[in-house]
Order: sequence, then C-alpha cells, then structure tokens
Amino acid sequence: MAVTRPSLKLTHAAALTALQAAVAKAEAIGWQVNIVIVDESGVLLAAIRMDGAKFLSLTTATNKAKSAASHRRPTTEIGGDLAMSLALASDGQLTNMAGGLPIVIDGICVGGIGIGSAPDDEDIAIARAGLAAIGAAERMPD
Repeated sequence: MAVTRPSLKLTHAAALTALQAAVAKAEAIGWQVNIVIVDESGVLLAAIRMDGAKFLSLTTATNKAKSAASHRRPTTEIGGDLAMSLALASDGQLTNMAGGLPIVIDGICVGGIGIGSAPDDEDIAIARAGLAAIGAAERMPD
C-alpha cells in the first residue's frame, strides 16, 4: 500500500505566463474576458478582468477553473445530468459551462483555467492558448 503520491505544483510564474498568453489570444480575436487560474485544489493563483469584460463573468470564470481542476476534465465533459446536483452541492461553485480546462503537466492535474465573457468556442480557444504557453495538456492520460 502506497502512503504517498507524486505531487506537482503549478508555480505563480507559470500561472502568470498562462495568463499573459490567454490575454494575448483574447486580444488577437477581439474579446475582453475574465481569466482565472487556480491550483489543483481550487486556490486562486492568477486572475484578470480585461477592460470591458463583464464583471459577473469573473464569478463564472472562477467556477469554470475550479470545476475543471476538481473534476480533472474540461467543464463541457461534466455530464449535464449532474450539473444541477453539482451546483447545489457546491453552493454554486461547480459548473459544466464551456470555458474551463484542467491544467495537466506530466499526467498530473496541477490546476484549472477558466475564461468568461466570450462565446463558448472563443472561451475555449483562449484557455487553450494559456495551456499551450506552459506546455500543459487539457486532458488526463487514459
């Protein structure tokens, strides 16, 4: 029986690099968004509300990042049949709204990124740009 497990931690420097790349992507495609990056346990590492982003979307971006980190999968892959139950059980913090991706390094989920204020496809593209900047995957290995 193993009594420990490997643990990688996302650094603040990596979170800032991902944040900057996501901002650059949002600007390149013409959207003002909220970007939130959390660690593997949902603790905030970096966030920004770009000029013009909807202020309420900061909450949804945070919940997307937490949901992706908690479930270790893109938020769109959290079953719709569970969405209401998860939202109620988590006091509204978990969601299956598009725009949340886990941050996977060396097969370990080290956090999540959430984007809010753009249409679904753009939210996901912006999140992917953040992951690409730090060499992270958006899926756990099979």
